[in-house]
Amino acid sequence: MQPLPTQDWDVSLRHVIDDMHGHPINIHCLMANHPTLLNAWWNLREYLVRGGDLEQRQCEIVILRVAVHMQSWYEWASHVVRGLDSGLTLDEIEHVRAGTGTWHESDAALIAAVDEVAINNGLSRDTRARLADHFTEQQVMDIIVLHGMYLTLGCMIKTWGVDLDEKVRDRLPEQTTEKSFLDGL
Repeated sequence: MQPLPTQDWDVSLRHVIDDMHGHPINIHCLMANHPTLLNAWWNLREYLVRGGDLEQRQCEIVILRVAVHMQSWYEWASHVVRGLDSGLTLDEIEHVRAGTGTWHESDAALIAAVDEVAINNGLSRDTRARLADHFTEQQVMDIIVLHGMYLTLGCMIKTWGVDLDEKVRDRLPEQTTEKSFLDGL
């Protein structure tokens, strides 16, 4: 299965094309092969891609860390760009990739939570208590759902070999390459 050109999309997906200003990204074009699924998924995507109850910067930290666990260049590159737009620095983004760095306690708790969900498929009482110092229960739910959504996308990307979008590639900092990402894992 390949990403579907927008002219071949089901008419029920017009709102997706409109929401993406006429240029859906490649993963959405892949999902357009299953219009019912893309329609059902879209509202959740719209909520989460804007951070949900998290700040946009926090949302991007979660997605970048999930991309590391998934070893997903597509998601990593896409969210390096979005992470920079949200206020993360290139150094912070590199620290998310490496799982290192000196973080504010709330960011450190966020990264630890993503790692724990990736490894244990859930959060321990201790991690929830650590998160509770900085995040509401609703925000913790958003962290878990963000993880699940990007795990799903990463699986689709790997399964069908979705290429990185040209418009993302054009905005990447020069030092952010697929090789540097994969070599650093």
